[in-house]
Parts: sequence; C-alpha cells; structure tokens
Amino acid sequence: MQAKPAFKKGFMANKGNCKAKDCSREVVGKGYCRQHFRLWKAGEMPKARYKICTFEKCRKHRHGTSSLCEEHYKAKHGKPAEAAATPAAEAAPAEAPAS
Repeated sequence: MQAKPAFKKGFMANKGNCKAKDCSREVVGKGYCRQHFRLWKAGEMPKARYKICTFEKCRKHRHGTSSLCEEHYKAKHGKPAEAAATPAAEAAPAEAPAS
C-alpha cells in the first residue's frame, strides 16, 4: 500500500509571514504578501525594485521617486532652469517701452 502525500495538489507549503513592518500575512513572492508584493513591483516600498533610470541605455541613478534620472526627468517634465529664465528676461524689457 502506498502512503499518501502530506499535502494536497494545488496547495503550497507555508513560506512564512510578510517581511513588511507590522504585516503577518502569508508570503507570495520576494518575502512579501500579495499586497506588499504589488507595491514593491510598483516601486512604492522602501526598498525599490529598480535603482537606475528606465530610459533606454541609461544607467544613472533615479531622481527622487521618479523612474527616471534627473536629466531625463527634466527633459520629460519641464524645461531646464536656464531655458526657463531666458524667456522671462526677454519679456520684461518688451513691456517697459509701452508708455
């Protein structure tokens, strides 16, 4: 007579509890529960998933909480500081001679 396995098909062994602070849910992946694993994948956990810029072939460190380095973040989200100051300086003298 054959012995039955100690586990049922489709069930995983207990991997332990989530390593996030004050969380006691069962681990799903990378030591996190389902909720914290999802947050980790999104880069919202204290230890981010990636630490480099996501721009193609850029290996610089990320800027703040963005997925881009400082250079690519500024290029995507706004003008550099020098370009923003130049139009403001040109606009002020143009308004002064209108008396």
